[in-house]
Amino acid sequence: MPLTKQIHNEFKQQETQLDNIITNFDVEGEPFGNQDRNSLKLFNLEGLTLNVKSFRVPNIFNQIAYRFLRKSKAQRSFEYAVRLTELSIGTPQPIAFYEFTTAFLFKKSYYISEQQDCDITYRELTFDFDYPNHEEILRAFTRFTYNLHENNVLFLDHSPGNTLIQKVGDAYQFYLVDLNRMAFKELDFETRIKNFSRLTIHKSMVEIMSDEYAKCINVDYKKVFNLMWQETEAFQERFHRKRRLKKKLKFWKSS
Repeated sequence: MPLTKQIHNEFKQQETQLDNIITNFDVEGEPFGNQDRNSLKLFNLEGLTLNVKSFRVPNIFNQIAYRFLRKSKAQRSFEYAVRLTELSIGTPQPIAFYEFTTAFLFKKSYYISEQQDCDITYRELTFDFDYPNHEEILRAFTRFTYNLHENNVLFLDHSPGNTLIQKVGDAYQFYLVDLNRMAFKELDFETRIKNFSRLTIHKSMVEIMSDEYAKCINVDYKKVFNLMWQETEAFQERFHRKRRLKKKLKFWKSS
């Protein structure tokens, strides 16, 4: 099966080992994290722990699209990670991507990055309000998001599980994961604020993020909060409407 791959310049000398990891992915490696949608495994490369993500084979329409019209999730993840690294924005070190195709269809793909240790993800902040320095971390995360926006980075999957948080001394560092949906463009006020809409259902957290972001962009707090809370509620309504629809469809199919 034809193979396309790209390996980061810093890991070219380990190409044979990386090839072997992909070849033996199904029978080697340590399963890691949620395996529902895609398969994640950890591998050792000369003392470095690698995180290898195997994307499931897409539906037939996307097999055609990824073969001829669009970049794959693996390729986008790699290229976006390289770009974030160049901008000094936190993300696990990108290492390589691999794609397998036929003459007319796209099949398996893999994204390899360095395994990034963390203390928590943003998700923990949404239910553990007693976590040490909760507000301080939330404000630091807001400044991190502001830095994304100032660098013309729109992380379209800016959701609770996709930011890793690591305490370093008295400061906090943030790392973005699941990178295949991003845009790089100048962002207006509405787009910036809407980018917070998927993060939490808690008004108290939105109040803190609004306050910190308002300070960053020197805009009235009420203007920031009103739009951020409005977009948060709108996202939740769309999310729950979609879930209700899925339940109905599932019921009809099983009837």
